[in-house]
Formats: sequence, structure tokens, C-alpha cells
Amino acid sequence: MNAQMAAKVSEGKGFIAALDQSGGSTPKALRLYGVEESEYNGDAEMFDMIHQMRSRIIKSPSFTGDKIVGAILFEMTMDRDIDGTPTAEFLWNAKSVVPFLKIDKGLADEANGVQLMKPMPELDTLLARAVTKGIFGTKERSVINAANAEGIKAVVAQQFEIGMQVLSHGLMPIIEPEVNITIADKAEAEAILRDEILAQLDALPADKQVMLKLSLPSVENFYKPLVDHPRVMKVVALSGGYSRKDANDLLSKQTGMIASFSRGLTEGLSAKQSDAEFDAMLAASVGSIFEASVAG
Repeated sequence: MNAQMAAKVSEGKGFIAALDQSGGSTPKALRLYGVEESEYNGDAEMFDMIHQMRSRIIKSPSFTGDKIVGAILFEMTMDRDIDGTPTAEFLWNAKSVVPFLKIDKGLADEANGVQLMKPMPELDTLLARAVTKGIFGTKERSVINAANAEGIKAVVAQQFEIGMQVLSHGLMPIIEPEVNITIADKAEAEAILRDEILAQLDALPADKQVMLKLSLPSVENFYKPLVDHPRVMKVVALSGGYSRKDANDLLSKQTGMIASFSRGLTEGLSAKQSDAEFDAMLAASVGSIFEASVAG
């Protein structure tokens, strides 16, 4: 594991930018960016468009390691270049931003109130390739839609099983059991989730750490025991459908958590904006998320 990158993530001030929209969420991300489906033909042009968007964000003067400690990439983004340089290498060498890779292949059908990750039979091959590309860590997402103890236990067990596989390649796993922010029993689900995560953390070898990516909790500082756990490098928050303002307000009340926003980061950006307008909007977004991340 890259010691400089590890120090940046664990000690650096700022947040992690989530630039990892997958094939299923790309059309929506492009629509929010002002690009309609009529403006591209097929997946190849769609992925070209989203890479242009991500490249524009990363190359912006406001996107630097001063306020952004890391960025999560989609696999296809890792495999592409920015100005002739592989994306992960560009992030670290030109921007001092630590590169992570989204590794899950989407969600399975719901059972017991949760959606586990789909099988990843090629994961070891992908992780080995990520190492050669200069990736520091990974991110893998499951979803919790109800306070179902059996379902949540299965989610956390699968997440940590994959996390150990990631660690075996010398990469840092971001474990993401997202709690759906719209469910009526969100607080109850979070209580079950925290207990299950703590049990898994306590069972980790003393020389191992993971990162956690969690929905902003219903109870202020509810995840502080996870923030303080010696097996945790960092706890980051997803915006989960909140507006940037609401997500920032909630995050600023959580001690030790930092942002890892996707839609919250790109909110207000448009392909139709001039470079000056785009950079000004992104600078305001980065600044507000940074302030919320360091407030706690």
C-alpha cells in the first residue's frame, strides 16, 4: 500500500470526490449535467460523454489535493487517459488526489430488506490490474432498505469478505453498506448496522484497516464509535439523495466524518457552461463540501 497516499487519506484535510457513476446511472448523471440522451448514440458515445465530464471536473483549477483527498473512479475511467496520462496517475501526480476504484458490479434483487452485491467472479483480476494502474483503494456498495437484522448481517458479512479480498492485494477497501435515507425505520437500521460493523471490525487482524462509507445518520455522531475504532482509517459520508446544502448541513454535525459525495459534488454543473462558469460553480461546490468535511 502506498504510504504517501495512506497518509494523505488518514491525515489530509478535505473530502473524497465520487466520480464513479456506472453504466446504469450514467444517463441520469449526464441529464443532470445538461446532456440529453438524444445527444449521443449508444453506450460508446455515452461513456465518451461521461469521461469528458469527469475529465473537465478533474482538470478544473478548483479540483486539487488542497481540499480533495481522494477520488473514486469507475473502471472505464481508470482505463482511460486525461491529456495522455492514465487517469489515476494524473490524479496523484498532477492533482495530489488519491485514486480509488469502484469494484462492485451492481446490486442483486432485494431479499430480507437489503440488496447484496452481485457476484464478482473476476474480482482478483480487476484488483491486480488496479494495482498496476496506481489505484490506492476500492469502493463496493450494498443497499439497506429495511431494519431487517438478518439482511443487514448478510450485507455487512459480504462487505467485509470482499474487503479482505481487497486487502490481500495491498489495496484499501471502502466498505459501503448504504442505508436508504427514505425508509421509515432508518434509525433502527443504522443501529443494527453499527453493531454488525463493530463486530466485524473487532474481528479484523490488528495490522489491518478498512474505510467505511455510510449514509448520514439520523442521530448526530451516531457513527463516532466507528470513527474512533483503530481498525478504521476513515469514515466518509455519502449524500444519498440529499441536496448538497442538506448533506453539508448534516455532515458538519458529525465529528470525524468527511464527505464522499457524487451528485452533491456535481450539482449545478452543466456541459453548456463556459469554462469560467463551470470552474466558478465547481469551486463553490468544492469549497462548501470541504468546509462541511472539516467542521466536525
